[in-house]
Amino acid sequence: MGEAINKQSFSDKLKSYRKYPGSFVLLLLVLIAAVLTIGVLVFLVGYILIRGIPFLKPSLFAWNYTSDNVSMLPAMINTLFMTVLALVISIPFGVGAAIYLVEYAKKGNKLVEIVRVTAETLAGIPSIIYGLFGMLFFVTALHWGYSMLAGAMTLAIMVLPTIMRTTEEALLCVPDSFREGSFGLGAGKLRTIFKIVLPSAIPGILSGIILAIGRIVGETAALIYTSGTVAGIAGFLDSGRTLAIHMYSLSREGMHTNEAYATAVVLLVIVLLINGVSSLIAKRFEAPRD
Repeated sequence: MGEAINKQSFSDKLKSYRKYPGSFVLLLLVLIAAVLTIGVLVFLVGYILIRGIPFLKPSLFAWNYTSDNVSMLPAMINTLFMTVLALVISIPFGVGAAIYLVEYAKKGNKLVEIVRVTAETLAGIPSIIYGLFGMLFFVTALHWGYSMLAGAMTLAIMVLPTIMRTTEEALLCVPDSFREGSFGLGAGKLRTIFKIVLPSAIPGILSGIILAIGRIVGETAALIYTSGTVAGIAGFLDSGRTLAIHMYSLSREGMHTNEAYATAVVLLVIVLLINGVSSLIAKRFEAPRD
């Protein structure tokens, strides 16, 4: 392998910065932004770990919650249950809508533009609005009460625009030559989508799902209005709290602040594990590079 053609020595870079001082200023701004971003991330994670790890104890993982042990295990199970249930509801609709917009809808269609603008608008609505809607519709109108199902439906509507838009962008990034080659070999439209287009777009789709998981796991406002705050393992139509609500409740009461930090550590580890597993899955579907 030869050396890069555009490789510059340190003296050449200094001459370039003297000639174009704006480039040097831009470089400094980029470096400052990178250092600040990494510094804030390290500080937040380090602060949570330092404050929370010393207070992790077996009683926090007891099967039954009491006012003495303030166990987070029921909240952990509810968090996983809520995440899976919300994704099972939102992923088929989000991916299906994106497939229609990219593969079937005519270009320049007014309806397509309206759907895209609506999705972008819904993605920016505060979660408390979704919570109020979920309380009025799922909890009250449908008589589901405060339940995991009401919370999951509300979260599914909340993350649907994110999944749909990221999936749409991932499908648009698949080269048209893939589709043309499949059609040329005699494959139909549906077979081309599921055998050629979707596998190529999986890394981008998983990126949207990771964002959705992060929002589901960290949500509190919408779930307080729909799933409630009961500290126990919940079924479909039972009220239950997730880890985020559990942490909020402990910190609000002011009597178990240390346990709230310990809950934050567990929540952080769960999110990192989910993101890590999703990234590994995405890498397996990435096209090999020459």
